[in-house]
Amino acid sequence: MLALVKTAKGPGNMELRDMPKPSPEPGEVLIEVKAAGVCGTDIHVRHDQFPYWPPVIMGHEFAGVIAELGEGVADYQPGERVVAEPHTRACGKCYLCRTGNRQLCADKRAPGWGIDGAFTKYLVMPEELLHRLPDNVSFEAGALVEPLANVVDDVLLNARMEAEDFVVVLGPGPIGLMAAMCCKAEGAAEVMIVGTPADAELRLPTAEKVGIDHVVNLAEQDPLALTVELTGGRGADLVVECSGAGPAINAAFQHVRKQGRICAIGMAGGKKIELDWDQAMFKDCTVYFNLSTRYEAWDRTISLLAKGKIDADALISHRERLENWEQVFADIESQKALKALLIPS
Repeated sequence: MLALVKTAKGPGNMELRDMPKPSPEPGEVLIEVKAAGVCGTDIHVRHDQFPYWPPVIMGHEFAGVIAELGEGVADYQPGERVVAEPHTRACGKCYLCRTGNRQLCADKRAPGWGIDGAFTKYLVMPEELLHRLPDNVSFEAGALVEPLANVVDDVLLNARMEAEDFVVVLGPGPIGLMAAMCCKAEGAAEVMIVGTPADAELRLPTAEKVGIDHVVNLAEQDPLALTVELTGGRGADLVVECSGAGPAINAAFQHVRKQGRICAIGMAGGKKIELDWDQAMFKDCTVYFNLSTRYEAWDRTISLLAKGKIDADALISHRERLENWEQVFADIESQKALKALLIPS
């Protein structure tokens, strides 16, 4: 089967290879991949900026159909439509696993970087990590369940976005757009999303298309002044930082109200960030840092999609054959893409 493989350590070292079709072990299922999303993590792996164990088939955002059952699988049948949590090979014995946080286990080896992933026709996954995909959710939308579940976990479960919150989202990339859409879907009073001139061609117009209340290009409008105006001087109840950029991280503490909440999602790519510590202290705010997803985030995400509360199709800019991966990756890195899907032949 054709697969996109990270072949060795170092920048680059990616190519299409003919790989053997896997077979499910006891407790696993074989999944035929129908659509797989390209994540920022995949870009980081390409540039040797994220842990991985080569040679490894890349890709961890996917939806597909069960093709075969391993011994002992009892709750699923061939032909069922599924997505899957990526928490494979968690040890089950450490403090984190035993407190229900297997997603944070140091021994976890997720598909796409720790074990073979979804940029191919077939992959195997443990039965215990599967979630059924409703018939009214397309495979393409299903491929977005994993990144959406991260946003649901971060913004709704961790940072506890509440009905009637005024929310500011910094960074209108795919995750920022998903965060803004989740907040709208779950009852935020108003949502502002802030971007730069580089976002003006694709990302900010998409934010307008999906109904975000205030879409701000910071080169044309002062977002902080707008937050002050719209909140009567109080500040945002919740700020979701999705860019990982130093200026935006500091701006989060400017936008947030006293005793408000900041949800940190964007990663800085290994860079040290200078922070106005006193400003943060005087806001007396709470910062929620986030990593990976819990079980309940997946069911909630699938429900949001099934009920039509989030329009995943609006975020999909590319649907390409696996053979066109290089152009897809190039478009993502040049911000000419939002969510890009690779469709195995």
